[in-house]
Amino acid sequence: MELKGVISAMTTAFKPDYGVDHAFVAKHAQWQLENGCDGIVAPGSLGESATLSFDEKIALLKTLVGAAGGKPVVAGIASLGTAEGISLAKEAEQAGCAGLMVLPPYVYASDWREMRAHVDAVLRATRLSCMLYNNPPAYKTDFLPSQIQELAAEHANLRAVKESSGDVRRVTALKALCGERLALFVGLDDVVVEGVRAGAVGWIGGVTNALPRECMALFHAAQRGEAQKADALYRWLLPLLRMDTVVKFVQYLKLIQQEVGMGSERVRGPRLPLAGAEREEALRVIRAVLAAREKAAA
Repeated sequence: MELKGVISAMTTAFKPDYGVDHAFVAKHAQWQLENGCDGIVAPGSLGESATLSFDEKIALLKTLVGAAGGKPVVAGIASLGTAEGISLAKEAEQAGCAGLMVLPPYVYASDWREMRAHVDAVLRATRLSCMLYNNPPAYKTDFLPSQIQELAAEHANLRAVKESSGDVRRVTALKALCGERLALFVGLDDVVVEGVRAGAVGWIGGVTNALPRECMALFHAAQRGEAQKADALYRWLLPLLRMDTVVKFVQYLKLIQQEVGMGSERVRGPRLPLAGAEREEALRVIRAVLAAREKAAA
């Protein structure tokens, strides 16, 4: 699999009884792909991976592969322990996934020696193309550019990095060390234009779950160097893109989906839907952005 373009980090839809809503998952994935997304990645942080059992993750991946019509599905490999990560990687390959996104362990964050051993083990467990997910704010593990270079030298199937540190200088640092060896993806929605201008070739999107066509227009304008168009779209979308970078990002993005008629704000515990003044303010912002959609697209 060639890792590039806009890959949507899918939310996981739940039924009223909080079981996974596979019918809607399939519909939602197809809608995003029909509206321009180059692929799907699931389940990741936005997909509430930590609340899903091993069997639920595999069933979800099978649903997505079946719905994607040959377009790539990338499996998020997130686990508490290394053995589970290895098993998940193997099962994802068997399920027909085109690639893997490898995360550090959920809870245990330590030094480079231990984190490298975990990633090494997962990468060795598969023949699929892999993307390393670096998100130090969420996972307390920071894969430095020099460490990523070491992993790339050791593992031919490490093909990309999702960079979510929030520091766009990481893109230029990785390009300086690795050249074109790794495809660099922006991992936070509100730095996508800066990341592309620094040399990123892809975006793991969040707001793509609700506004895929508009997100694709933004990415392509930035990629083509159409600064005026990209800046105008960015200014319009930024209030929503910033919702991808806060603690309750899952709740915010699912609320955006609900407002555009493509999903529900239902989440699994320990998360709860937004409530009170927090929800009202979120709705005010979301509705203001959506009201200006036609003008922004002109």
